[in-house]
Amino acid sequence: MDRARLWLGLLLPVVAALDFRYHHQEGMEAFLKSVAQNYSSITHLHSIGKSVRGRNLWVLVVGQTPKEHRVGIPEFKYVANMHGDETVGRELLLHLIDYLVSSYRKDPEITHLIDSTRIHIMPSMNPDGFEAVQKPDCYYSNGRENYNNYDLNRNFPDAFENNNVTKQPETLAIMEWLKTETFVLSANLHGGALVASYPFDNGVQATGTLLSRSLTPDDDVFQHLAYTYASRNPNMTKGDQCKNKRNFPNGIINGYSWYPLQGGMQDYNYIWAQCFEITLELSCCKYPREEKLPLFWNDNKASLIEYIKQVHLGVKGQVFDQSGAPLPNVIVEVQDRKHICPFRTNKLGEYYLLLLPGSYVINVTVPGHDSYLTKLTIPGKSQPFSALKKDFHLPLRWQPDSISVSNPSCPMIPLYKFMPSHSAATKPSLCVFFMTLLYVFLK
Repeated sequence: MDRARLWLGLLLPVVAALDFRYHHQEGMEAFLKSVAQNYSSITHLHSIGKSVRGRNLWVLVVGQTPKEHRVGIPEFKYVANMHGDETVGRELLLHLIDYLVSSYRKDPEITHLIDSTRIHIMPSMNPDGFEAVQKPDCYYSNGRENYNNYDLNRNFPDAFENNNVTKQPETLAIMEWLKTETFVLSANLHGGALVASYPFDNGVQATGTLLSRSLTPDDDVFQHLAYTYASRNPNMTKGDQCKNKRNFPNGIINGYSWYPLQGGMQDYNYIWAQCFEITLELSCCKYPREEKLPLFWNDNKASLIEYIKQVHLGVKGQVFDQSGAPLPNVIVEVQDRKHICPFRTNKLGEYYLLLLPGSYVINVTVPGHDSYLTKLTIPGKSQPFSALKKDFHLPLRWQPDSISVSNPSCPMIPLYKFMPSHSAATKPSLCVFFMTLLYVFLK
């Protein structure tokens, strides 16, 4: 660390360390506002909406340009307290905020992370539920659901079957938020088990449900993401630390393989928001005693930081026309891992593809034009805090009327159920049939 950086670190404000206790809405808001005021150059506090009872759904953004997106800087998010009685994640995210801002310009790794990433942190998606808990319990309390008694992690549109429940204000706020940012990677924090769970949570035969699992086209990446978190948590990685719970090898599991879940948030993020999201179950007890919070922070601190770094996996870039104008709504995907809702460039022509090291064929498709195929290799050791950069310059001129830019998202319907090839795709092959029999006999 050079002398100038040291002096700059000394000039940054010093805020009293956050204590290890449960912070209710008033205390949480006071802390977030204090951070936003004292670290205004790298933070931005805003509310994405309100709960049923009118409580703000606060998000603190940490980054070099916290108030606006910058080309080439990936967007990351953590969301906690979706179930009001699952409290550890809420406190961990407050301590993560405290650690990030207090380490900026002092810790080179954290400084580089903040300078190269825009980090969105929502400590509580269900503040009404948290405030409703009158008698904390390890297994269940009346604060799990929101004020209208809806489970928010069963409240999103589902890609596999109709989910006709009434969408709640908290859910709608998240859905609108996802439209405003180009989120690349995310995690939602829960309690009641000790495991990192990855999509899909729901499924059909085409995604592997005959084998008691439901896999995405990016299953290798999702397993890597889940293992990245679990392997740095000394108890999660053991896979068997909660009594009366199943064993989770290496501390990870496919969501559907654990138990099928309709209307979950991580599937919604992946399918309709192009954001890779996993679910982190952080404690065997949903609402543990306050004196255990320092232990949870020590167990999860390294995992929380390392997981954010994964937003820089793979390849990123922009798509331009022949005049150099960025092209929105262009499909950019790996040839052999097409998504049921295709991944597209944003309004700035940006794309982000999370990929592990290896060779890939990238398919770039402008609506109404032929596809462009490009081979590229993701190196085993890439530049720290930056994905491989690959721009595409296409031999066509964009005209506003030639490429639709009006909400290119797929319809909020069970896409796997209604896709034209669904019936053919879900017929099990002879190979799958015998694999299923083998699975049954060996189980």
